[in-house]
Amino acid sequence: MKQIKKGNFKLVGLKLENKTTNENGRSSIDCGNLWQKFETEKIVERIPHKLSEEIYAVYYDYETDETGMFSYFIGCRTEEHSKTPIELNELLIPSQTYKKVVAKGAMPSCIAEAWKKIWTSDMNRKFGFDFEVYDERSRDWNNAEIDIFISVNE
Repeated sequence: MKQIKKGNFKLVGLKLENKTTNENGRSSIDCGNLWQKFETEKIVERIPHKLSEEIYAVYYDYETDETGMFSYFIGCRTEEHSKTPIELNELLIPSQTYKKVVAKGAMPSCIAEAWKKIWTSDMNRKFGFDFEVYDERSRDWNNAEIDIFISVNE
């Protein structure tokens, strides 16, 4: 798995109100609820100056590692200097180095499987900003393909 360097970028969307944890399936519920709100309130349509229709799901602000508390954000990439609507949140992703993992299969189980592999891998994780990118390849929930970018130490 080769390393990929990405510059900083801005996302606009929804932020989980409180931190969540993978303990006892808590994050599945919290993140699932945020996705439901994102979909039902048609947030994608309300984001101005989008650079694409791709949706980013970001895990960040880790207190420790995958066993601790973390923050979660869902949104789209926008022009850096665009104004964020008052009812939405923005998140600035810093320049980082990543390892890319591709989740393939039926949703959402293929995502869960990919994360289990990430958690048990020997990647030198930074626990910075990790994110999933949902694009046209992820629309068929029976045969989806999602890129997961994991922040790593260089």
